[in-house]
Amino acid sequence: MRSLSPLFRLTVLLTLGLGCASAPTRPSGPAVLTAQETVVVSQGLTDATVRYRGQVASPAAGVLERAEYELVSDGQVVKTGTAQLNVKLEPGVPADFSFEEQAAYVKSAEDLTRLSAQSGTLLLALRGNLVVRSGDQEEKLPFAASRAARVPRLPTVVMEELDGARYSPEEVQLNLRLGVRNPNPFPLKLEGLTWKALVAGKQLDTGTVAQADSVAASATGVYTLEVAVTKDTYGPEVKSLISKGVLPYGITGEVTGPLLRVPYTLSGEVKLNVSR
Repeated sequence: MRSLSPLFRLTVLLTLGLGCASAPTRPSGPAVLTAQETVVVSQGLTDATVRYRGQVASPAAGVLERAEYELVSDGQVVKTGTAQLNVKLEPGVPADFSFEEQAAYVKSAEDLTRLSAQSGTLLLALRGNLVVRSGDQEEKLPFAASRAARVPRLPTVVMEELDGARYSPEEVQLNLRLGVRNPNPFPLKLEGLTWKALVAGKQLDTGTVAQADSVAASATGVYTLEVAVTKDTYGPEVKSLISKGVLPYGITGEVTGPLLRVPYTLSGEVKLNVSR
């Protein structure tokens, strides 16, 4: 068999070498989630704003199009949604992204009462899939991250201050300062504080205060009530009642707000002062 000439062998090697140099190198492998966290931006008695932050790296150029997610509170899905992200991905370069969801994490007054009876914290989580597109290919990256939030607490109503001013043998004015105590580390939104005042078993007056009000975090909102005890409000026995110098009283009502219905009852005696 005739051997190949040196020139022919050189020509073949050069051709093969050029062919290998011109062949494109295609990156392979899926995109990966390299970092993630959930942050509770703000919290109220029944709703919260939660932010998810993450970082995605892809071996190929592409776009992180969207996040398909669920908001989970205390193990229960309370909302689902889609966040458009449209973050450009460069090959091998981690890209940051984030999105927020604001929703009620308490679904009913019963849930609020149940949570308030617990101690410690509850978990708020965002979970789902990140959708990455590279050319005609689409892939989904699962994600999940949670953050502890304070368990919401129901407010309580207390008598901050009470006095009775006797203006005459037949006229007394009761001055009451009701306190709504907010035990939470966030403001408490109120729709109102209803009240009904009784003296010696007779209802004298009713009303609503604290309408569309807010009590600061870990603070007490104080609301003043004035109740007149006279012949017109109590009846002809008022003079005999006032002459005793002490009036038995009762205040009943309800604190209302979003998913909030907390009844209260306060009672006792007030010693009458002489107004000058």
